[in-house]
Amino acid sequence: MSMRILLREQPQRAIALVTSTHALVFRHSHSSSNGVNNGATSSVQSLPAHGGATVPRCIVDFTDAASLDLTDYRPLSTSSIKGTLGLITINNDVFLCVVSGATRVATVRPNENVERILAVEFFCLNSDEYDSILDDDINPYPTDSLSQDGFEHGQGQGRREPAFEHPCLTLKKLLSSGSFYYSVDFDLTNRLQDRQESAGNATFDFDSLDEGLLWNSYMIKPLVEFRSRLRRHERQALDSSRILTYSVRGFVHSLDVPTSTLPGLTSSKSPSTLTLISRLSCRRAGTRFNSRGIDDDGNVANFVETETVLWTPPGLCFSYAQIRGSVPLFWEQATGLLPGHQKIQITRSPEATQPAFDKHFERLELSYGAIHIINLLSETKPGETDLTRAFRYHVARSPLNGSSEKGLSSENQLLKETNFDFHAETRGPGGYESASMIKRFIDASAEGFAYYLADVTSEASDPRRGAEKANGEATIVLQQEGIFRTNCLDCLDRTNLVQTIVSQMALESFLAHRSERARADLWMRHSTLWADNGDSLSKIYAGTGALKSSFTRHGKMSLAGALSDARKSATRMYINNFADKGRQNTIDMLLGRLMGQTPVHLFDPINDYVTSEVLKRANEFSSSNVIQIWAGTLNLNGRSIGAEQDLSPWLCPNVAAAQQNPEVVAVGFQEIVELSPQQIMSTDPVIRQVWENAVRKTLNKNAEKHASDEYVLLRSGQLVGAALAIFVKKSVLPEIKNVEGSVKKTGMSGMAGNKGAVAIRIEYANTSICFVTAHLAAGFANYEERNRDYRTISHGLRFQRNRSIEDHDTIIWMGDFNYRIGLSDEKVRLLIHRNDLDALYSNDQLNLQMVAGLTFQYYSESRITFRPTYKFNIGTDEYDTSEKARIPAWCDRVLRKGTNLRQINYDIAPLRFSDHRPVYATFQCTVNSVDEAAKDRLSRDLYARRRADIGGSAANRRSANHGTVEQEDEDDDLIGYDSIEPGLPPASSDRRKWWLDNGELEPTPSAPPLPFPPNCTTKEAPARSTTKPPTASSILNPQRPSNPFSPTDKPNWIEPSRSKSLQQRPSTASKSSTSTSATGTAPTASVSRSTAASASESQRSQSQSQSRKIPPPAPPPVARRRSAAAASTSPPPPSALAIKTSAKKSAHHHQHHQHQQQRPPPAVPRKPASLSPRSPLSPSSPVTGRLQQQQPKQPKQQQQQQSSPPSLPRRESATAHATAADKKPTPTQITALMDDDADISSMGDATQWQPLVPQR
Repeated sequence: MSMRILLREQPQRAIALVTSTHALVFRHSHSSSNGVNNGATSSVQSLPAHGGATVPRCIVDFTDAASLDLTDYRPLSTSSIKGTLGLITINNDVFLCVVSGATRVATVRPNENVERILAVEFFCLNSDEYDSILDDDINPYPTDSLSQDGFEHGQGQGRREPAFEHPCLTLKKLLSSGSFYYSVDFDLTNRLQDRQESAGNATFDFDSLDEGLLWNSYMIKPLVEFRSRLRRHERQALDSSRILTYSVRGFVHSLDVPTSTLPGLTSSKSPSTLTLISRLSCRRAGTRFNSRGIDDDGNVANFVETETVLWTPPGLCFSYAQIRGSVPLFWEQATGLLPGHQKIQITRSPEATQPAFDKHFERLELSYGAIHIINLLSETKPGETDLTRAFRYHVARSPLNGSSEKGLSSENQLLKETNFDFHAETRGPGGYESASMIKRFIDASAEGFAYYLADVTSEASDPRRGAEKANGEATIVLQQEGIFRTNCLDCLDRTNLVQTIVSQMALESFLAHRSERARADLWMRHSTLWADNGDSLSKIYAGTGALKSSFTRHGKMSLAGALSDARKSATRMYINNFADKGRQNTIDMLLGRLMGQTPVHLFDPINDYVTSEVLKRANEFSSSNVIQIWAGTLNLNGRSIGAEQDLSPWLCPNVAAAQQNPEVVAVGFQEIVELSPQQIMSTDPVIRQVWENAVRKTLNKNAEKHASDEYVLLRSGQLVGAALAIFVKKSVLPEIKNVEGSVKKTGMSGMAGNKGAVAIRIEYANTSICFVTAHLAAGFANYEERNRDYRTISHGLRFQRNRSIEDHDTIIWMGDFNYRIGLSDEKVRLLIHRNDLDALYSNDQLNLQMVAGLTFQYYSESRITFRPTYKFNIGTDEYDTSEKARIPAWCDRVLRKGTNLRQINYDIAPLRFSDHRPVYATFQCTVNSVDEAAKDRLSRDLYARRRADIGGSAANRRSANHGTVEQEDEDDDLIGYDSIEPGLPPASSDRRKWWLDNGELEPTPSAPPLPFPPNCTTKEAPARSTTKPPTASSILNPQRPSNPFSPTDKPNWIEPSRSKSLQQRPSTASKSSTSTSATGTAPTASVSRSTAASASESQRSQSQSQSRKIPPPAPPPVARRRSAAAASTSPPPPSALAIKTSAKKSAHHHQHHQHQQQRPPPAVPRKPASLSPRSPLSPSSPVTGRLQQQQPKQPKQQQQQQSSPPSLPRRESATAHATAADKKPTPTQITALMDDDADISSMGDATQWQPLVPQR
């Protein structure tokens, strides 16, 4: 379907993906104000600010193309696009990714096409800064020649440094590398057997996609959630538009098979189709040396599902699936410059590995049935031998391998294993052809697993099946009941060759059952597909094409093929050592796994409410638990004899019973080996393993004594002399996941490992914990170098996905930090003899540097109650008596950081086989556990109830007058407001004020009134009041207090008097006004004689009341005709200074009134906000402020007594003044009593104010 991408820059930046029928519009607002165009559905997106930057705010609309005004839009691309892969945030900018180039590479069945992505483009939604940036072209047809960044560029272009690089350039290179595929016709993430749609049916359910194989799941997730909130017909329209694109990574290709090659299978003249589909998992995605083994969720590296599909007309379809994946153990392999010399390290004990191993194979059994493992690892190479031995150990203990427990025969086991040393078997004269000997080991399983076969022609003779055949309904003849899992070290070269043999065995079995014998032409095409598949998967994982592909492609190994393999090996070495780190970072960015990466969160008003409510009710799906942690450190001084001694005084000290058997034990060693020049540049794990066994035996002996659980080694790590081992109780293994380790060298400027740190991180439930053991620079005066070592470790040590030490909830440092005491040897020994530890600690270098904020910022250390731990004569409690006479110091320390951590103990143990004393600390750590299923259920329930309450999104509210979507002035109005405290009304905005109309809200035809908090009695009303007089003659009551919250019994509206005498009074006022103007005094505003305005005029005047003011009244004549009663209470004449000040005020009011006279005052009644009781002659009154020109200045105390509170200007009612003067006020007097800001015309005729003048 043809699709265009358009850009609108004003008034708000918007990008539209437009098909012939529908459009998906992404808009951004530079401020909080947003407009919503005509659309069926809207969703607002808000991103958290980063570094104080402006928060990008976007809206997504899905609408009919006919209702979208494209006048202000211009094309962003001259060619049509294929769809969108989703949204991603980089550096606080939101980018839309679209597929701009693709080509068809496969047709699995009729109307089931697969496209290969050749080019993508990223367009920024919130900035035009990147619109004009032209990136280097990406080669859509990859070769084995790579640039220094690990990606392929156009022919002859090389790597150029642009003046300004697009932030999505590396993502563009990755997605345009030719390894990503998509289909708009069928579900490409599932194999044919798991797809239930009919052949030729071009629709499929997006909800059934396998997210583990969906590589743009992170980018497309916000749009998928947006899709889930659409109504059913809108969701179907969005699916039919094919705007959303779902991509897999791996290899897909089809080759036509002529009819002559398979004459017995079809009588049609149309060719058959042979297709190979490889789907690479994104669960543990990465490059060769950055992604190995298994994780705690049972996901393995380089996991690929490969499906061979043969379709023959008119409708016979064969399918056979295989899987490959890294050895499902916790293991790592370091990079190296010499191929074959990279050391393999198993990082977790067998007991700690078994749960993840079982998860992996239980998931495979649920998906595929019985599993037959084909292990191609060598039985002679040291590293591969260790993996094979551990693999066998776990297979024998797998619940799926129940022959020993349940008495099952080997034929009925769900998990079988065949070890086939590929290199040993193919080393003879037969070469790689000897690999076919594996058939005899797997033939029985292959026959039992069978294959998938569907036929649309088998029911053609049945008239009841005629309609189904016409619609392409397939009859399932056979299903695949098991699967082969093949692995070598990288799961690339050896694995691909053996999988080719297994695929050929399945095809031969299918053809034999059909009494058909394929010709060599079919096997040539089959081998070509598998060779291309091996090259493609190898480029993704290792950076080059597969080795041994020459044999796979041609059936024999030539000299040219051997030379090609040598070149590929050298290229792999370069890429793995120098380019894979950047490629891994790009993969993690695509999958949203980088630390600090902000996800694009699309939400509607309902979803934002649900998110906040879920956070408030976190206790319903989360819980906390207190665990015990023991952490200790010991500098062994290169001595291993201590492993034979009793370590229980250190590992199992005499502490409270609650800390006796902690859930987690972290043991740090320094100088575990002698730091000789040979040891500095390499790591010997033998001595570390000796100490690990000694620690485990001591812990388990103590656990057996207290009838506690057994301890297992979770993970260990070593950097020359520094080593760290984490032990946990076997019962808590299910709570622990994402265990990772890392090291950082600081010796010889980072080149040597004699100094540095080893760190291990774990996630206990939903709390991340990091343990670090460090050996910092030595020397009495080298405290600044030790500070630098800390900064290097803290900022430079990184785990996977760019996690640092500080990116954890709880951090515990332990080790030989080498900080000394800044006193002389004699002084230190004297203070130790006196046991004056406070004096020693006040001169401790680490304490002083931490107080100064120069190292270990925000870390804490418990009070030290033990003597310095360094340096002792070995075997004694006497400090160093050698010629060097080292000054005693607290070199060995334990520091902590985390609000959920509480330290209980901090002490040393009396072990004397080293010149250091071992230090230990015990902690109580509060860990949080979140039930994700319960959280999801709560979110769905809240969303459903909220949607039912408000009847849909406020963004789609249509006006009652025009039936169009109202232009929202504030994004916040889309979100809604809630009460911040029980009993309070919802917060107001410029568009909504809850105090108007007594909470009455006039509903619109398409949107009911918004809900209000259940414990609040005040409803939310629109900011524009719709109040109308009860009758046409009613006017507002001027006697009501100006403060709407003041209690009063006065009515809102009053009826004007119709007496003839009152109707004649305005003439006096008119004459007074005329005479005033004649004398040169600024005229006052005339008072309207109309009793009340129409309802429409009333509404219009209320909307203008906030923006228009009438001129303030001039000094009224009534001031010169005061009554005798008023004159008797007037103050003495003012001073000259008061007269001068008042004259300036009068001149100012006169000029202001002349300027405002040019604007005609409104002739409609308005709310008399300033009519409130106040003494008209009070000194604080605006009127008496002008009269002070003729009155003497009063003493300050007397003025304060006569003044009213200045916070809210008020005046007495005209009734009170008339009573005091013992006569009725004239209209001119009433005018004089009004404030400067009063709106006179809104009060009606002054002669009709019946309640103002009492009748005699």
